[in-house]
Amino acid sequence: MSGKVTKKVSVYLETYGCSANQSHSEVMLGLLRDKGCHITKNPEKADILILNTCIVKEPTEKRIMHRIKKLRENFPKKSMIIAGCMPVGEYRLLRSIEPYASFLGPKNSSKIFKCLKGTLEGKKVEYLEGRGVYCDSKYRLNPYINIVEISEGCLGNCSYCIVRKAKGRLKSYPLSDILRDIKKSLKSGCREIWLTSQDCGCYGSDKDNSLTKLLREVTKIRGDFRVRLGMSNPDHIKPVLSDLIDIYRDKRMYKFLHLPVQSGSDRVLRDMNRHYVTKDFREIVAVFRQKLPIVRIWTDVIVGFPGETEKDFKETIKLIKETKPDFVNVSKFGIRPGTGAERMEQVSRETINKRSRQISDLVDRICLERNKSWIGKECRVLVTERGLKKGQYRGRNQAYKPVIIKTEKDILGKFVTVKVTGARKTHLKGILVNLQD
Repeated sequence: MSGKVTKKVSVYLETYGCSANQSHSEVMLGLLRDKGCHITKNPEKADILILNTCIVKEPTEKRIMHRIKKLRENFPKKSMIIAGCMPVGEYRLLRSIEPYASFLGPKNSSKIFKCLKGTLEGKKVEYLEGRGVYCDSKYRLNPYINIVEISEGCLGNCSYCIVRKAKGRLKSYPLSDILRDIKKSLKSGCREIWLTSQDCGCYGSDKDNSLTKLLREVTKIRGDFRVRLGMSNPDHIKPVLSDLIDIYRDKRMYKFLHLPVQSGSDRVLRDMNRHYVTKDFREIVAVFRQKLPIVRIWTDVIVGFPGETEKDFKETIKLIKETKPDFVNVSKFGIRPGTGAERMEQVSRETINKRSRQISDLVDRICLERNKSWIGKECRVLVTERGLKKGQYRGRNQAYKPVIIKTEKDILGKFVTVKVTGARKTHLKGILVNLQD
């Protein structure tokens, strides 16, 4: 829709979920800013409230539902737009608690101004269908980080996942749009690029393109910046493993790999409808660690998937002990409506809680052990945030390890040399050795 708002409209937005959702929020805010809207961090001062929602996990969904009710209770007369996956994946449930809000699906972020304008005119607007349009107009919540969504949807059909219902089949965005966005952001002061999607590994599979081609083109861009590759499933990484290792040798690539395994049991992986076996995960981790010893491995594990036996769980424990990931996102299985797993024989909540505690304790010990190996070493850190305390900064080293630095100097947005002096399970602590730029 052409034109701008006739009145200075104040917009308040909350984001839930993955980095792709964060990207959608930045795009929506950027488009609204360009149309003359004012962005506020205070819902009391807003003319319209926007919630960008997530449905991947039941606890997150419940938290969002509670938040919607609370906002409506506190601001009964304010206009509201509910965006993201929930309006598509949980339409009836959402309408039951919020009958008056406008809905904007995850493929329709570019229509946010039309949605806002109609909502402020008293209409109940719904944009839930269609395919996404690439947009590089962004209101960055962190001026040093550009979150770049490279595709929407995926090629999988996991039996526990509801996100496919909301985002659909894979649609890879044009390489030219992605490169233009990155170059534009670097000129505006960004130093860190996040390449994100539901599954980065399958980028380009629906077109004459590939993840490795994308990464090679990104690393041809001149400048001193860093690139973080987002979550990529093992079945898409294994066929390009050699090429990917070669690309990762570029100094601008964070030595970071988010490779979800979900279970250490091949039987459970079959029931999950995952298209790989645990041997594939082990092989990818081993090759990365051999060729790039400092690499930081992230993985995801679902505890208590329907039919998971004690033997299956022990296989997961064994896998974690063998591969020693730097971080494991442990999720308790929760039923997602309309998925295949909903119809399977469920594991008791008591058993799930017990197994979750057991594996989380193991993960905490391994994370701390992996982080302690950095103590005494010097590393180059890109500082992108202020810390929680005065004189404290937060950055990432070449392995994408979080590093907390205390200094009186202003090092925000700069590369610095840091000596690691301590380690926690979640981060490293260091002292400033040299200010590089």
